[in-house]
Amino acid sequence: MTATSLQKKALGHIRILDLTRVLAGPWCAQNFADLGAEVIKVERPGNGDDTRSWGPPYLRDQNGDNTTEAAYYLAANRGKQAITVDISTPEGQEIIKKLAAQSDVVLENYKVGQLKKYGLDYASLKEMKPDLIYCSITGFGQNGPYAHRAGYDFIVQGMGGFMSLTGERDELPGGGPQKAGVAIADLMTGMYATIAVMAALTHRDRTGEGQYIDMALLDVQVAMLANMNTNYLASGKPPVRWGNAHPNIVPYQTFATSDGHIIVAAGNDGQYKKFVAAGGEEQLASDERFSTNPARVANREVLIPLLAEMVKRKSRQEWIALLEEAGVPCGPINRLDDVFNDPQVKARGMQITLPHPTAGSVKLVGSPMKLSATPPDYQAPPPLLGQHTDQILKSVLGYDDEQLNQFRQRGII
Repeated sequence: MTATSLQKKALGHIRILDLTRVLAGPWCAQNFADLGAEVIKVERPGNGDDTRSWGPPYLRDQNGDNTTEAAYYLAANRGKQAITVDISTPEGQEIIKKLAAQSDVVLENYKVGQLKKYGLDYASLKEMKPDLIYCSITGFGQNGPYAHRAGYDFIVQGMGGFMSLTGERDELPGGGPQKAGVAIADLMTGMYATIAVMAALTHRDRTGEGQYIDMALLDVQVAMLANMNTNYLASGKPPVRWGNAHPNIVPYQTFATSDGHIIVAAGNDGQYKKFVAAGGEEQLASDERFSTNPARVANREVLIPLLAEMVKRKSRQEWIALLEEAGVPCGPINRLDDVFNDPQVKARGMQITLPHPTAGSVKLVGSPMKLSATPPDYQAPPPLLGQHTDQILKSVLGYDDEQLNQFRQRGII
């Protein structure tokens, strides 16, 4: 890689040794790959990352047949180089130690203490590379009464309070706790881990000192509740579920149109007046029960059915056109086919296509990070299992073909 090409990659000088699998760790590592870092993904020989088989759907090859790459795996592994190493063997452990010695960062999401028995824990690797940054991602962290529990996103969403806030109100049909449609605790842990590693790299560059990072899904889930946390801490009252409504603003919710759903977010009395005027129901603004937001909140149960009946008279697009013209905040509830056909999403380059060794090409979601001088660099598609084993072990560690053949015959790689 030339000096000029490295300058165009924000993190082109960084090597990440990625010992993670599933989502939180791979999501973090993919951020680094997008920003130009060299990411070496280490997987088990034969099986690899569990998510490779978490399908259907699977990526299809050029003949239309399923490949071995599940769509789930494709979501979090772009831009990496993949090697397979059996870390339970002494030879495999030696390979990982040598790679760590030549890396800036090690990411891992094994159970607490599991890597220590292989000599691949932070204390062991720090002995040979004092400036190493080592990030562990677990469900509950390295200490505390739950430290040795396995951590799953769904469970953490419940334990961390998210599901007490999400879902329809208990007294309404379909009421009750609801998880998010994606693994938010995993994804946000991956994002927080990215920030923490970047901070540690900056500290290392200033001082020469490496450090250990302890990331826990439960910690992240608690932290990301933001104002709901402080609402509770300030009042002593746990917030409750409101579904798609707002506890303090009316109307600020979803409505069914004649052919779909829209969101209306009337944040003040003026916007509310314009909303009902657009629907031909001006009297709902002059009625003293509904003329101010406090009155609308108090009379929510009376007002919302009237608004719902009004909204059903027009289509989704009719309402969006009317309300945009009137200056009332609104938006559709899109399916993913709508999302990727949206002109704004297209303009922002949020769908990308990369060449793929078996499928010919693969459609992926672009990074939301827009940097003017060092934009995301989509180096390669998610790698096949063990695709770069020989290349990495030869170029980085200096193994020859005979050694690699011996390792392969013994199942070490």
